[in-house]
Amino acid sequence: MTRQYFGTDGIRGRANKHPMTPEVAMKVGMAAGLSFQRGKHRHRVVLGKDTRLSGYMIENAMVAGFCAAGMDVFLLGPIPTPAVAMLVRSLRADIGVMISASHNPYYDNGIKLFGPDGYKLSDEIESRIEALVDQNVDIALADADRLGRAKRIDGVHDRYIEFAKRTLPKSMSLAGLRIVIDCAHGAAYKVAPAALWELGAEVFAINNEPDGFNINQECGSTHPESLAKKVHEVRADIGIALDGDADRMIIVDEKGNVIDGDQIIALIAETWLQNGRLAGGGVVTTVMSNLGLERFLADRGLQLHRTKVGDRYVVEHMRAHGFNVGGEQSGHIVLSDFSTTGDGLVSALQVLACLKRSDKPLSELLSKFEPVPQVLKNVRVTGGGRPLETAEVKAVIEGARERLGDSGRLVIRPSGTEPLIRVMAEGDDPQLVEQVVGDIVEAISELRTAA
Repeated sequence: MTRQYFGTDGIRGRANKHPMTPEVAMKVGMAAGLSFQRGKHRHRVVLGKDTRLSGYMIENAMVAGFCAAGMDVFLLGPIPTPAVAMLVRSLRADIGVMISASHNPYYDNGIKLFGPDGYKLSDEIESRIEALVDQNVDIALADADRLGRAKRIDGVHDRYIEFAKRTLPKSMSLAGLRIVIDCAHGAAYKVAPAALWELGAEVFAINNEPDGFNINQECGSTHPESLAKKVHEVRADIGIALDGDADRMIIVDEKGNVIDGDQIIALIAETWLQNGRLAGGGVVTTVMSNLGLERFLADRGLQLHRTKVGDRYVVEHMRAHGFNVGGEQSGHIVLSDFSTTGDGLVSALQVLACLKRSDKPLSELLSKFEPVPQVLKNVRVTGGGRPLETAEVKAVIEGARERLGDSGRLVIRPSGTEPLIRVMAEGDDPQLVEQVVGDIVEAISELRTAA
């Protein structure tokens, strides 16, 4: 069944346009609040946001919805998504909300929901909430004497910083490391530099002056150019780039090379295997992870389990099958010993711990495998068309699979957050990979032009 509101990572869209309107946000607050009534105690929700201008609008609308459902709202202000997931449990809340569109530009926004266990909601629960959004729920709302209250909570940044620091051994210090941290003008602009400094590092923070409009603007994990430049300028040992809500990160080594999530997963998995900490006999990633990672793990007797794109699906598979390391090539790294969702700062701390213990430079430490040539291109889709269901495009895709054979992979999927079709291929022959992606993109584009 096609869902109207929820995608692969909550609800997302252009601010003040359906579905990211105050009306929908209020109704989601009502629906989610009613869905998580668990007994006669005063129910509570923790509500965080990133630094987008529209966050004020969505926040106030959701507060109204939750209060109407009889839930008290604890307002956290700008704070990373993983901090919300942590505080749901720490404050014994019934539900957690993060208002963010992650790596998208300022003019987009989104709503991510967490259950009382700190995990993102399942498709089933999201569908149940979505069904309530368009219903008249007036009869189920709280009576006048049971309405919720809203208040801002102090000290949440300190709680999260201490939580992140405790993921390292007590004796671990980052003294002697020069670190550049790119905060993407986003939710971690205060907590990430503070945590690194408190751990002893020499910290150079960039893109840490949000103004409501500059979140992810030519910075952060999707635009690491300024980070690489700063690493070179200050001769840093490492650069860390977060995204707008700090649930993912990428690394820049001391030479300015950008390191994606696959190499980070390889480093952590190998280190935890050597320490006897790795659970499940492998790691969990998505269909987008490089074939080189799969071969690297296989050489060490480890399995790579793939899910569909979205860190929520990675987490679900990890929980179901007992894994404690998972993530995405884009930099969502999930370490379930510490967190219930992707956490850019905590993942970066694991890399920093490896760097601190090693006598190797980061460029050598994070070069775990030779990536198989991989090409990813996006095709914008307008007008609600379904080009992947047409006979012409299906024929081109089938031909591409036959040409790649057993030496490559082909992944084609609609984006869950943008009106795009993502076409990815990888294989040992780079020219063939480039050609099959180009053929598929051309077939989709021709169909769109004809329409």
